[in-house]
Amino acid sequence: MSDSGDSAPIDEVPPRTMISRVTKPGAHGSQSGWPEHPISAIIAGTGSHVPERVLTNADLEKMVDTSDQWITERTGMKERHISTDGEAASDIALIACQKALAEAGVKPEELDLIIVGTVTGDMPFPSTACVLQQRLGAPQATAFDISAGCTGFIYALSVARQFIITGTCKTALVVGVELLSKITDWTDRSTCVLFGDGSGAAVLKADPKPNTGILASYLAADGTGGQYLYMPAGGSRHPASVETVQQRMHTCKMHGNAIFKVAVRSMASAFRHLLRQTNLEPDDVKLLIPHQANLRIIEATAKLLKFPPERVFINIAKYGNTSSATTIIALDEARKDGRVLPGDVVMLVAFGAGLTWGGVAIRF
Repeated sequence: MSDSGDSAPIDEVPPRTMISRVTKPGAHGSQSGWPEHPISAIIAGTGSHVPERVLTNADLEKMVDTSDQWITERTGMKERHISTDGEAASDIALIACQKALAEAGVKPEELDLIIVGTVTGDMPFPSTACVLQQRLGAPQATAFDISAGCTGFIYALSVARQFIITGTCKTALVVGVELLSKITDWTDRSTCVLFGDGSGAAVLKADPKPNTGILASYLAADGTGGQYLYMPAGGSRHPASVETVQQRMHTCKMHGNAIFKVAVRSMASAFRHLLRQTNLEPDDVKLLIPHQANLRIIEATAKLLKFPPERVFINIAKYGNTSSATTIIALDEARKDGRVLPGDVVMLVAFGAGLTWGGVAIRF
């Protein structure tokens, strides 16, 4: 999420002290000493949706002091989708959910659980998950949101998996949705060029076959890095007031260069943790889907891992950074494009505000 990525090369960055790598032990399925489970959580369907309006780099040139060349070279972005004044998170998430349910052949009333990863929900409460429960017509589903920044979908997917492999529920709907345009300072050229709006959803189902579906997950966080990416106002610390609005405190604030270094190392760390948990080798991974924050971050992560760039999925040029929605939009697009086939192993990794980071390994 760096605006420029003008940092020292990753291999020259001194060992970090800010982030402690905390593995979350528990019900992880793998072949390397982690507990195995008689039930797997498979992804039965995916869907995604973005608003119709497209904001190009040429459009941004008319809004702030920037250029298409500057944005493209530093971020890899060419355009992003922006919601209208009347659109809310549940509006675009609803369409993604309907697509995912249709592909999975699941009726809304069959859902046991709905989890939404977002920091830009319809309102502070009720949760956007509860709004979707009502709009979908899923009265039996437990529903709640997760706030983990850009790692939100991966956090939500991991939590849903636990519900399924422990037998608590059989069918879950996991959503990543953001309308970052609603909290963007459109006078700040370092951040307004980065963000877009979008949504994606995945339907998880219990499956008796072992070693399939979500093989492992890894989640981590370090609150000491919270000051690098945050929105100051709108909560109990700084409730909405004339002053907070005038000072643009209801918009995203970011320290790009600090984020750049952490992002690369944290996503690489998540990937390595997943390899160890699943007893897989890099060559076993058909596709790596990283958080689409910045093309330089994605390329630096692949380089650090020595992972072939042709097996890294990138769609940042079309959507920009849609926060918690990037990995599920990318996964849905990769599946629809035929880049994910039965038996393939795909890894999703992300980092975000908190700071948070993590990943999931999935066999389709």
